[in-house]
Amino acid sequence: MHIFTYNPPTLPWLDIRYIDRDIIVIHKPSGLLSNPGRAENTQDCAINRVKQRYNDAILVHRLDCDTSGVVIFARNKKAESHLKTQFQNRLAKKVYIAEVAGIVAQDTGHIDFSLAPEKDNPPFQQVSKDGKAAVTDYKVVQHRTGSTLVELYPQTGRTHQLRVHMLAIGHPILGDTFYGNEQVINASPRLKLHAKSLIITHPYSQKEMTFYSPEHF
Repeated sequence: MHIFTYNPPTLPWLDIRYIDRDIIVIHKPSGLLSNPGRAENTQDCAINRVKQRYNDAILVHRLDCDTSGVVIFARNKKAESHLKTQFQNRLAKKVYIAEVAGIVAQDTGHIDFSLAPEKDNPPFQQVSKDGKAAVTDYKVVQHRTGSTLVELYPQTGRTHQLRVHMLAIGHPILGDTFYGNEQVINASPRLKLHAKSLIITHPYSQKEMTFYSPEHF
């Protein structure tokens, strides 16, 4: 069983990248939960940090605790509904960057493996023909010594989708303490997975907006 120890980063406490009357966009650091868990020590999380300053903030989507990058919050019920519909209907476009173990041979790829939870080992996921559809596209950005930098384009939003999909094709994400072996875990002090950009339609103006947060792996 994976033992979860929680020591969220505190500097910067809150990295806001954009704000208006309808939405708030932040850069979430690796190691910070998107929303609180059941334990008392997990109350320090992205949504609660945002609500300390803007108490109208509403959680719309999540990133894994170990994943860094762009997260958007709504500031009213209409914006919340509009944004959630975009995520549910796959209209919001997300791009991740990851450093994975080994040399990925194909410059581009399409991963289509259904995923299901490991019933006796939550929150772990596994490839399963009886699971929910999960699709990820990827593009190689750079070959390195023993690793590859890739951009990942999830077409679905399953739990741990990118981690399990890259593992399934033989290239686990470096620093992955959930699915990596000892070598993969020791290769990085953090999970080398980052949500670098998010494209949405603004809930009020109806204009397409792109939010970008670079991360240098």
